[in-house]
Amino acid sequence: MSSWQGGPSWGPGDNGTPGDSGTPDWAALADASAAQTRRKRWLMIGGGILATGLVGAIVATAVVNTSGKSDPAGSASELPAPADLPEETSAPAPSFSSVAPPPPPDPKDYITSAGKDKAPITVDGFFPGTKLAMGDRVHTKGATGRTTECATGTQGALGSILTENGCEQLIRATYTKDGVAVTVGIAVFDTEARAKKTVDETSGGLASLSGAGVSTFCRGGTVCRRTTNSYGRYAYFTVGGFTDGTSVTAQDRDVFAVGDDLTNFVFRQIHQRGRVQASQAVAEPAQ
Repeated sequence: MSSWQGGPSWGPGDNGTPGDSGTPDWAALADASAAQTRRKRWLMIGGGILATGLVGAIVATAVVNTSGKSDPAGSASELPAPADLPEETSAPAPSFSSVAPPPPPDPKDYITSAGKDKAPITVDGFFPGTKLAMGDRVHTKGATGRTTECATGTQGALGSILTENGCEQLIRATYTKDGVAVTVGIAVFDTEARAKKTVDETSGGLASLSGAGVSTFCRGGTVCRRTTNSYGRYAYFTVGGFTDGTSVTAQDRDVFAVGDDLTNFVFRQIHQRGRVQASQAVAEPAQ
């Protein structure tokens, strides 16, 4: 009978040694494992070096591109060549006169004497329209008059004073408001000096002008308010009171208000006359 003897049998190549039987060669196996481990480590180190090289190349490329955008030399290269720059010109620079222009003429210069005051003198020129508005106060125009016999439109000594100082004409207009009537008169002289002399010598006063719906006022001893002024070659006067014949007192402010409105209005009209003629003189200088 047969019997099984011995341990297991190793076939060819089971331990890496062909045809070998018996225990494996442990030393050879250890050397083979160590060699395999070394190859893997070098591959990992080599890959790290390769990756580091790739990152360095990318960073270097980025630096080059960024530097190219901010490089001052790149901006300078876009400037025009010296031959393309504009050349200096010999044209003279603009110059300005150091002489100041003459001031505009003073409107008053054109109303101080008949030599310059050439505009027509008319009633409507000084007292236009049918009403006079001063602020929110409206005055209705009544009768008007114009005469070269200045004394005929006065009371007391004023007539002779106007005549002696050479009054050329007297223009009058009456305005009413709320039972108050005021006549304003403008006496025209040849020079400013004559107008001022008349005001300084004034006595008596202007005669009120009734008509055109305004009854007689400031006559027959009735106390009325009178004013006297001058501007340029014009002297102007007012006489004002109540249309019912009542005498005026210092407390009757309505009479004062209407008289002041007319005085201010006449001053403006005379000044405007000078301003218009001054403007014409600038626009049309003498030949």
